Amino acid sequence: MLYKKLFILSLIFLSLVGKSNADEILDLYKHLHSNPELSWQEFKTSNLLANKMEGLGFTVTRNFAKTGVVSIYKNGKGPVLMIRADMDALPVEEKTGLEYSSKIKMLNDDKTEVSVMHACGHDVHMAVAVGTAKELINSKNKWSGTLMIIFQPAEEVGQGSAKMLEEGLFDKFPRPDFNLALHVGSFPAGKVTYTKGYAMANVDMADITIYGVGGHGAYPHRAKDPIVLASKIILSLQTIVSREIDPLNPAVVTVGSIHGGSKHNIIPDEVKLQLTMRSYTDEVREEIISKIKRIIEGEAISLGIPENKMPTLKLRDQYTPALYNTPDFVDEVVGYIEKSIGKENIFESSAVMGGEDFGRYGRVEPKIPTFLFWLGASELEVWQKSVRGEIDLPGIHSPFFAPDPIPTLSTGIKVMTAAAIGVFNDNK
Repeated sequence: MLYKKLFILSLIFLSLVGKSNADEILDLYKHLHSNPELSWQEFKTSNLLANKMEGLGFTVTRNFAKTGVVSIYKNGKGPVLMIRADMDALPVEEKTGLEYSSKIKMLNDDKTEVSVMHACGHDVHMAVAVGTAKELINSKNKWSGTLMIIFQPAEEVGQGSAKMLEEGLFDKFPRPDFNLALHVGSFPAGKVTYTKGYAMANVDMADITIYGVGGHGAYPHRAKDPIVLASKIILSLQTIVSREIDPLNPAVVTVGSIHGGSKHNIIPDEVKLQLTMRSYTDEVREEIISKIKRIIEGEAISLGIPENKMPTLKLRDQYTPALYNTPDFVDEVVGYIEKSIGKENIFESSAVMGGEDFGRYGRVEPKIPTFLFWLGASELEVWQKSVRGEIDLPGIHSPFFAPDPIPTLSTGIKVMTAAAIGVFNDNK
């Protein structure tokens, strides 16, 4: 039964994207999956992709923003459309058991060796982008305009799009009239979902350092206990979303890590917290940050912490702005996708609090119509079992995340190609 299913899926894939393209893209996907690279270390990946794009006739700029690739194909008069694919993988040990699973290990930022996996589907994103490029070149008599396909580094740390823009992506190359991207999800392969307006969140990572006066655990009155202060701060931070932010404005404040102390009977002089904050609007983001500052200082004062030992809040440079899908542009592209795969295979979904730095490209003034949609990647039978409660469905960032490659890739290439041709032809 399994072989029959694979044979049928293979025939579908071939009919959708053509035999040579299907073989090449499936091989490319498996190679990328087996050979992931961490953020800012995508050297082999970017070189491979640059070679692929040059082979298709694109004008290619390598090593842009360290490891990025910018590919331009001019096909007469018309709009400039940018399609983005991200390249970096995660420090996750793969446990899928696939014959092409990753065995790669690399050194991360602190020079620690870690296992690496494409647990977020960026291998799918890249393979679909190359497959779409090939389809558009093969059908260039059906559209006109400038196609800009970029392969971006460091999405997982929220820095890649910022670096590409800082280095002049929209100054040194044609400024897009429209931005498109896709992201895989754990719903069934062959399906597409989308969200209008705010689709993904502002993401901030922050470190709080809480200072105290150390001492013996038997004589707490002679110390200022930062562990007690940290506990009060953690509880007080929960009131920001529950009591201070308008309930109609989504927000999240999560303390993901607390470290302090070394022994049972010692009161330490320092505790560190690590936080993530999520929001959609810039106003709510600033409100959260200001309230955190007020709370940590207020709680410290209430515990008698000296003025020169006030807690500190440091935002990390991993800020990812909210993804806003331009509603009119969404409606336009959804129409093209519906015609390519049928209305029954695309549906609207709720926004999520995950982050995606693709949204940064649309915020450059004047703002550029932007749309990222979700591409189903799970094997149908696996998804159905999860719906029945028989198994837990592995999602992105899981060591068990294993896209069903043939229907995922074929659907991604088909809908992105249809979207691109529609945008070119209807916006001349």
